[in-house]
Amino acid sequence: YQYPLVFGVILAFCWCSLVCCSRIYMGMHSILDVIAGFLYAILILAVFHPLVDLIDNFNLTYKYAPLIIISLHLALGIFSFTLDTWSTSRGDTAQILGCGAGVACGSHLNYLLGLQLDPAPHTLPLALSSLSVAVFGKAILRLLIGVIVLLLTRVAMKRATIPLACKMFRVPAEDVRRARQRMEVELPYRYITYGMVGFSLMFIVPCLFQFIGLS
Repeated sequence: YQYPLVFGVILAFCWCSLVCCSRIYMGMHSILDVIAGFLYAILILAVFHPLVDLIDNFNLTYKYAPLIIISLHLALGIFSFTLDTWSTSRGDTAQILGCGAGVACGSHLNYLLGLQLDPAPHTLPLALSSLSVAVFGKAILRLLIGVIVLLLTRVAMKRATIPLACKMFRVPAEDVRRARQRMEVELPYRYITYGMVGFSLMFIVPCLFQFIGLS
């Protein structure tokens, strides 16, 4: 959408400041950790921003892209789980990787089935439409339906993956909290559960919106 640059800069600054300050406030990171993470983020953007279109085209058009993406994200998750003892950051890493893999696979399936959920490139940038009661109500309805579908997906996959992983790897399932501290349980749980959440976000929910006329 076409909007004033100053609004985007202010929003990005406020969001970045909120995230950085919240990490310090919660005691999860020091100021030096936040500064290092901020600098790493700038470095990552500088390296990968020129490659975004190339990566996106590969993800959408290459036949075996989903297999490569799933394997790569899973390998990165396994590597992160072997670095040290259990910590919440390991689960967060697997969660992010799983969600990213699900989003990528959902995008690939949209392209494969010819579901043009995004506007054509020649129509960009879009102009912001005037806010009316109908537009606002439609946006709220989309938000509520989308959140409900994603929450149901998360609950269903969580209830299925944890007992299944415990059974497959013979981990006692009586204490779920302790069982989830095992790599054999937490990695499949986080990866599969949030992979399905990401897939639902990119494929199932938009298709549902098209079906009920909320696109």
